[in-house]
Parts: sequence; C-alpha cells; structure tokens
Amino acid sequence: MKTLQLITGIALMGIFSLTSCQSEIEEVQGDNPNTANSTAATNLKRVSMFDGSSDDFLDDSSCSSIVFPYVVKINGIQVSISSQTNLEAALSIIGAIDDDAVELQFPVKIKMSDYTVVTVNSQSEYDEITENCSESEDAISSINIKFPITMLSFDSSLQLTGSVVIKSEEELYLYMKNMTSTELFSIQYPITVTLSGSTSQIINSEAEFKAAINAALDIKSKMEVAEDNKEKLEAILVNGTFKVSSYIVAGVESVTSYYLNKTIDFTNDWKVKSMETLTTVASGTYSMKSETDVYLQLDFTSNTNFTVFNKSWKVTSFTASTITLQSTTNSAVTLVLKQI
Repeated sequence: MKTLQLITGIALMGIFSLTSCQSEIEEVQGDNPNTANSTAATNLKRVSMFDGSSDDFLDDSSCSSIVFPYVVKINGIQVSISSQTNLEAALSIIGAIDDDAVELQFPVKIKMSDYTVVTVNSQSEYDEITENCSESEDAISSINIKFPITMLSFDSSLQLTGSVVIKSEEELYLYMKNMTSTELFSIQYPITVTLSGSTSQIINSEAEFKAAINAALDIKSKMEVAEDNKEKLEAILVNGTFKVSSYIVAGVESVTSYYLNKTIDFTNDWKVKSMETLTTVASGTYSMKSETDVYLQLDFTSNTNFTVFNKSWKVTSFTASTITLQSTTNSAVTLVLKQI
C-alpha cells in the first residue's frame, strides 16, 4: 500500500510539474508566431523605420531626411540648418516667399528609412535616391511603441529558440530586417502603444496589435488628406479677399453690421489684416497646421471687434468661396468667412 501511495504521489507531482512548465512556456511564447514575410513583419518594419517627414517641405521625401548641419538656398537666400529650430526658421522663409525655389548645397548626408546614412554629391544623385525611396512603403508614424519590448523567436516546430529585449525603434527595425525566412517571431505581450492624438493603450495580443495598426493606418490616411487640404486652403486664403459672413455662438447669430464693409486679407508671410476703404482697422498674424484635421489660428491685435476671433479654429469645410470654422475650445462657436 505504501508503495502504491508513493507511485501515485510521484505521478501526481509529474503531472503538476508538466502543467506548470506548459503554463510557463505559453506565457513566454507570446501569441501567434509570424513569418518574416508576414503582414505582421511588414507592419513592424513600417512602425519602426526612420520617419523622414520632418523636412518634407525642403526635400519632398518622407522616407529620407537631410542630416544636420547643411545649407540651402531659398529663392537665393542662403540658410544654414543646424537644428530643428533652424529648420522651422527655414519654413517661415518659405511661407514668406512666392514660388519657392529650394536649392540644396551639396554634398549633403541623408538618413534613409533603414537608418543608413549616405553622402550625396549632386542634385541628380539625390533625385535618383529619393525617387527610388518613394516607391517603397513609408513609415507608419501615427503609432508609437513604448520600449523596451521583448521579441521571441521560434523554429519550424514552434519551439522557442530565443528572446531579445528591444530598446528602440532602430533596434526593432534592424531585428526585423535581419530575420531569416525560416525564422518565426512573436512579440511578448503585453506592450504599450500610443496612437497620434490619443492616450496610451495596453496591447495584450496579436489581434489587438493588428487592430491598433489598422487604426494607425486610418489616422495616417487622414493626416495625409489633412496635409493636402491645408496646402489647398493656404492657397485660397492668400489668393483671396474675405469678409466675416457669420459668427454663431450657441446657435445665435452674433455678427454685427460693423463687419459689413470690411475685408480680411491673408498674406503669404503669415500676416492678416482687416481694411475699410484702404484703411487698416485691425492687423495680426495667423498660422495653420494639420493633424487629422486642418486648424487655423487667428491672432488680431489692437481692435477688440476682431480679437473676439482670436482662437484656434478647426476647419470643418471649405471651398474657393466659403470657409467654415469651429472653435477648438467651444464647439458651439462657428465662424464663416466668405470670399468677396
């Protein structure tokens, strides 16, 4: 009897031990191993590749970026770019000049989407590189992974062969790029991601991560449309003359007869003014930005009749003749500008 009890006890211990090991392996293995040629692998590369869109207004290439420092000529004005601050200053110059001609001073170094840095010695060489670059899929910059994360690798029998702690986007990109066609991989969940314009969220599975990628692609598409709309609206503003047609607060029309004979002009150096019979009655500045929508910021000075419009406005619709704006802080406030 004692012998039977001993055997039974050993067998039960073995079962418990096996169950414990299996649970531990399942926890380590992550979720749904993927191949190096899978959609999941492509998405991870696009999420982690270098995003070169910050200087698109100079090089018109979102899959590469010019490495600081460098020199450009903008309509003959030489500008030294050594930092992001200088880059923004260049943007203000471009905004102030019609028919911008941007001329890079070679040689320059450019950082490619795979994080390599190449030296370019001529415009023709640069054009060839950026043209080839534009034919590939660009970065998905509308989702950010919080690092570190752990990547797990498997053999063809789905046996765990290793794990790597990834600490940055560049490390993740190189990990995915160097994976062989016979390897399988998975992310060890949970991980934390942030979508543009939203708070962070915890991802617990491959299905949830795929849903987050799809949401990021949707945001990316909306951002691209918004950027195009911003450029179209900029042209409409600069080339047109407007008046205040409507100013609605909580459903009540609040525009007064004061605005009837006054025009609003937007210039290409980010200034705005209101005039009546060739006399300036209000002046100020404006700015525009795009995210998933287009936003117009107005800043009039010296005239309280116009400072009431000093808000950040979301552009809800626009045509060549009518621009409808909604306050970003109070959705019940609407401003409509009509071209004269």
